[in-house]
Amino acid sequence: MKHAVSNIALPPYDHADALPRLTEMGFQGLEVAPSRVWADTWGGLSAEAVEAYRARVEAAGLKVVGLHSLLFDQPDLALCDGAEKRDRLLDFFVHLSAMCRDLGGRTLIWGGGRKRGETPAADARRIAIDFFGTLADRIDGHGTAFCIEPLTPKETDFVHLMSECTDIMNAVDRPSLRLQIDAKALAGNGEMTETVFRAAAPDLVHYHANEPGFEIIGSSGMVDHVAAGGYLRDIGYDGYVSIEQKMIGPEDPLAAIRRSSAVLQECYR
Repeated sequence: MKHAVSNIALPPYDHADALPRLTEMGFQGLEVAPSRVWADTWGGLSAEAVEAYRARVEAAGLKVVGLHSLLFDQPDLALCDGAEKRDRLLDFFVHLSAMCRDLGGRTLIWGGGRKRGETPAADARRIAIDFFGTLADRIDGHGTAFCIEPLTPKETDFVHLMSECTDIMNAVDRPSLRLQIDAKALAGNGEMTETVFRAAAPDLVHYHANEPGFEIIGSSGMVDHVAAGGYLRDIGYDGYVSIEQKMIGPEDPLAAIRRSSAVLQECYR
């Protein structure tokens, strides 16, 4: 397994100086929340800006893994709130896929901002399948893979269990939609089991090591990272395990990252 960390743990817009320190801690990858890099992640973002950020990451000895926190700065985009918002969401996801490709990444994790509201669950499922099928046609050749992140009912009203993620992925049946495991969601949904990991294994492309509230890894006692690391080793997972942690201690956010990195080294080696 390779180790990565999300840039949500770093100061927004200006964290280039911290990147070499991550390499010194043993990280190989950086997961990117676009809104932590650019104030405008869509209309005002240039190809030159994307290329410059990739150059800074790679100069520090890291590789961009992919993107997450996709809709943080686009709260009006929605899957189940009318055709107009859905079409804009589709255009934005095509844009993000190209950004991910140009940064050298592969995975795009869709978690926050996902809801169905008053739309019945069966209708939301059908809409999602049609949406990702259309998206697949438009990003063919990018080499990227979207993942619908499992979340708890406290976090979203649409798609909670790994089996629901797998159901939509299988119905779309395109390589641009794969599976991702979120540690806190599995713990919260009672899915931190060997059976769930084995079922996901053939299509698993990313793993978030995290805690409720995005605190320091291991701090809540609610997520069994020792067991999770064992399950990943048992299924032969060799992708990225990425720390998803908020910025803690603005005066020295690297200290909190170092504490979480020690847990990664112990549990996800």
